[in-house]
This record gives sequence, structure tokens and C-alpha cells, in this order.
Amino acid sequence: MINKIAASVAEALAGVKDGSTVMIGGFGTAGIPLELIDGLIVQGAKDLTVVNNNAGNGDTGLAALLATGRVRKIICSFPRQADSFVFDGLYRSGKLELELVPQGNLSERIRAAGAGIGGFFTPTGYGTELAKGKETRVIDGKGYVLEQPIHGDVALIKAECGDRWGNLTYRKTARNFGPSMAMACLQTIASVHEIVELGGLDPEAVVTPAIYVSKIVKIQRQATQAGGFKKAA
Repeated sequence: MINKIAASVAEALAGVKDGSTVMIGGFGTAGIPLELIDGLIVQGAKDLTVVNNNAGNGDTGLAALLATGRVRKIICSFPRQADSFVFDGLYRSGKLELELVPQGNLSERIRAAGAGIGGFFTPTGYGTELAKGKETRVIDGKGYVLEQPIHGDVALIKAECGDRWGNLTYRKTARNFGPSMAMACLQTIASVHEIVELGGLDPEAVVTPAIYVSKIVKIQRQATQAGGFKKAA
């Protein structure tokens, strides 16, 4: 019987190895798998390459993972903002390598990995420092840069609902990078707020099919200060 439900975050993350390339979903505050990131910190894998849209906020989530010193390199499109002080300190001191990728290119490089595409030409970055050392071409009079797919070992993503086979649905903008990261990695670990019986998900609503998912783990919604629950993305 196929059952991809993990009893705990620790169980779901037990197989993450040192030196892994870890893709972490999320865009702004939407769809960040905070519980999985915290679990990875506890799990202890080191020498990691992290692929994410940004480089963490404040001192929680991805920023907390960076602060452990166990991330060797980060590939992202938006590393610096007002509260990215953890990344800033590590990068300026030479303790963290950065590969800066324009956001559209980042998304397409991840998607290309999942789709089995060997590379693609894009005009984004042509004629800039980001094109240095890369193959370029002029096509129909316009300059393009060859970009390579980004493959990962593990994807950590946040979904809304799942079943024991691993089929996933998402909530609104929490979907962001999750589906493409799941396809681009050797294994995918997803947190969900609800686990339903087989047949409980409308097949037309399934965004990430079970074939791309290794483990799912149920997490509780975060309580608000008022004692209720916030419908976090």
C-alpha cells in the first residue's frame, strides 16, 4: 500500500544528506514551509546549496538556516532587503556564496529541470555581468543568453491538502514555486494542513501529482495572538 504520510517532520527529513541542493518554496511570506526549514535545522545536514526566491527575512525560517553556517551557497533572485541582515553579514564576510539569478530566469531554470530541457536562451541578462562566462547568441537581431536548468536533491514545499499517495493542492499564492520545484528534485517533502482520503481531492484540482512527491507531513495552522487561527498562505 502506497503511504507517503510521515509521522513527524523529523521522520520526513531524515534522509536529507550533507552536500544536498535543497529547493525551498515560498514567495514573500506566502508558501514558506517554515516547519520543514526548522526541521532541517534540527536534522543537521550541512554544506548545503539552497535555491529560493530570496535569502531570508529577519532571523526566522531561511535566515535561521543560514545563521547555522551549514549553507555553502544560495541561488536566488532577491537576496537583499531591509531585514536580510543574516544573509548580508554572511555574504560580506565571505562565508556564503551567492548565485544571483533574475526571477523569471530562476523560475524557468527550475521548470526546465523538471521538464527535461537541457537549457534555454533568454534575453534577460544579456549584455550584463550576469551573462559573463555564458554562451550568447543573436537571434533575429536580438541578444540571448544560454541558461542551464537547476536540478535539486530535495524540495521542501508547503501545500494545502494532500492524500496518502502524495497528490497535492495549494492555497492561492502559496502555490508559487512549489509545483516546479517538486518536478526538479529527486525527492519532494511537502507540509500540508489537511490530509484527505484517496478520492477526496478533485483530480482537476490536483496541481502536483503524487509521482513527484516523496513524503507529506501534516502541520497545524499557526495560532494568532487572539487565540484563533490565521489562514496562513
